[in-house]
Amino acid sequence: MIKPMFGHRPKNRKFNMPLRYYNPEEDEKRKKRIRIGVRRRRDRYGGRLLVYIVGLCIVVWIISLL
Repeated sequence: MIKPMFGHRPKNRKFNMPLRYYNPEEDEKRKKRIRIGVRRRRDRYGGRLLVYIVGLCIVVWIISLL
């Protein structure tokens, strides 16, 4: 608030952006390093489900014999 009274004018901020060029080799290296892939999740319930089905079949078979 006091600065404008003494003739101070706001100046634009200096922005020095580094120049970047496209390098296909670096891009390939980055892709290999990151390696975002879709992994298929293993079915953790497959073995458990099979045990339940076999158990249910045994129970039904025992009941049918009685």
